[in-house]
Amino acid sequence: MKVAVIQMISTPAVVPNLVTAGRLLEEAAATGAQLAVLPEYFPLIGAGDADRLAAREREGSGPIQDFLAEISRRLGLWLVAGSIPLAAQDPAKLRNSMLVYDDQGRVAARYDKIHLFGFRKGEEYYDESATIEAGDTPVAVDTPFGRLGLGICYDLRFPELFRGLGHLDLLALPAAFTETTGRAHWELLLRARAVENQCYVLASAQGGRHPTGRMTHGNSMIIDPWGEVLARMDKGEGVVTADIDPARIAEVRTSLPALQHRKIH
Repeated sequence: MKVAVIQMISTPAVVPNLVTAGRLLEEAAATGAQLAVLPEYFPLIGAGDADRLAAREREGSGPIQDFLAEISRRLGLWLVAGSIPLAAQDPAKLRNSMLVYDDQGRVAARYDKIHLFGFRKGEEYYDESATIEAGDTPVAVDTPFGRLGLGICYDLRFPELFRGLGHLDLLALPAAFTETTGRAHWELLLRARAVENQCYVLASAQGGRHPTGRMTHGNSMIIDPWGEVLARMDKGEGVVTADIDPARIAEVRTSLPALQHRKIH
C-alpha cells in the first residue's frame, strides 16, 4: 500500500499555494498513493498576523476546505490536510487545525495543534501563542491503512501525546520546522517516535527559502516501525512515496514486544 508526503515552500498567498498543493497531490495519486499528507501551513506561511486571521475559515465552510474536499474526492485519496487556519473561540486568534478527509471527500477527523511553538535565539524569535489558540484533545482515526495518530510540528517533541493514543499503525506529522531546530532535532525526534510506537511515521514538511526570507528545514520523510528512513526529500517542493506493510509492523512488534512490556501507562 503506497503513501505519500508532500513537501512545499508555501507563500503568504492562499490561491497559488492551493494550485501547488493540487498539482503535487495529483502527482502523488498518479504514483498509486492512496494516502497523502500535506505540510503544516500549506495554504499560507509567512503572512502577517492580520493576513492569517483574515484567512480563517469556519469549520465546514471556506475555499480551503472546499478545495480539500473536492480534490480528495476527485483523486479518490485519503488526505491529511497538514494544517489550515480555522476560527477560534477567541476572536483575536485562530486554531492551527488538521483535517483528515476520506476518499469520498468527507471529513473523518479534526485535530487542533495542542503544543504551541516558542523559540528565541539571537534575532530569531517565534511565539505561536500570541495568535494561535491551543487545542486540548489528542486525536487518532481509524482508516483503511490502520489506526492513524495525528500531530503537528512542535507536538513532535512531546511523546506522551502519542503514547496516550494507544497502539498506532501510522503517525502523521506535518510540520514547518525552522532550519535551526530542524537541523538539530527533526530526524532524531521522528525516528524516536517511530521506534517507541513501533509504527510508520509520515512526516511532511515545509522545505526551503520562503518569499519572506524564512528558512524551513524540509527533509520530509517516511519512516518504518524499526526507525529506518524509507524515503526522503531534502529541500524543495515535491512528493515522497513509500510502501507501508502491516506485516512489517507485526514483525517488529513480535520480535521486540516493547509495547507489551510497558509498565507505566
